[in-house]
Amino acid sequence: QMQLVETGGGVGQAGGSLRLSCAASGFTFRGYFTWWYRQASGKESELVAVIASAGGSTNYADSVRDRILCSKDNADKTAYLQMNSLKPEATAVYYCNAGSVNYEYWGQGTQVTVSS
Repeated sequence: QMQLVETGGGVGQAGGSLRLSCAASGFTFRGYFTWWYRQASGKESELVAVIASAGGSTNYADSVRDRILCSKDNADKTAYLQMNSLKPEATAVYYCNAGSVNYEYWGQGTQVTVSS
């Protein structure tokens, strides 16, 4: 079964850190870019970060730049989103997406709540 499973969400303190994981199974993860999105309650989805298939190139939304680090371990078929200096406005459901030219897969989403 081809799927992405996200873990690592929860409640974090403002100024603290959380790390989200996105574990792939059933497909060749190393051939896929990984995107991270978030959707806060009542708001549209926002693209947060993207990492290239090999894991060497990343890009971040201006709203999270310098506070988020995206990485990818193709051997473990897992992508990570390290979130530092958490702010309450980071509260959202976070989704990972693995995409290639022909296919894409979505994780189920993980809730991140930042308390002030």
